[in-house]
Amino acid sequence: MTEPLSLNRQQIAQLVARDIPEGAAVNLGIGMPTLVSDYLPDDREILLHSENGILGMGPAATGDAVDPDLINASRVAVTLIPGASITEHTISFAMMRGGHLDYSILGGFQVAANGDLANWMTDAPDAIPAIGGAMDLAVGARNVLVMMEHTTKSGEPKLLEACAYPLTAAGVVDTVYTNWAIVDVKNGRFVLRSMVAGMTLDALQRSTGARLWVEGGVETIVLDASGRACIQS
Repeated sequence: MTEPLSLNRQQIAQLVARDIPEGAAVNLGIGMPTLVSDYLPDDREILLHSENGILGMGPAATGDAVDPDLINASRVAVTLIPGASITEHTISFAMMRGGHLDYSILGGFQVAANGDLANWMTDAPDAIPAIGGAMDLAVGARNVLVMMEHTTKSGEPKLLEACAYPLTAAGVVDTVYTNWAIVDVKNGRFVLRSMVAGMTLDALQRSTGARLWVEGGVETIVLDASGRACIQS
């Protein structure tokens, strides 16, 4: 039997980037979400916000474009698009809290079927030791997208009936993008939108801690000739 495809961090970011609509104002959170800036379609005008005070962030900087004073939330050197602005934290957080963001893209440890998000904890070796601005981003944006692995390294589900970790925010998640699937949160349940080539619904369900519902068809995630993740037409 062919092993199912497992997306890497860049390929998950490619799927998220394709779903961001024209004209959206988007915050990219710490970690995997910052990769999304590298894959946004060139024909869409999308305004990227970074918690540390950038509005109009471009892709990651390379070569002579690297400025150590110009970094994103993951401390990676970035570029600016024409017309970008730099602010201090009070203005940046006012954008986040004031409902000015269309999308907040965050990493996650756990997501519950009702949309609860847990993306911080203090007793894990790779954890951020405080909630930071994640709470503000999760409740302030109109749409919340979460990027994460479908299971832990030991195979435990991260999509659950209820989060076991401290909550970042309650009932906020709209869609989860994992290495195996795209899952929407609708009416208190997980609705499967897409899954990777070679994966079966039964196998995906066994790795998910809550029921996966199917409404209509389920799209297939494949890799094109260049290794880019895309949805099979």
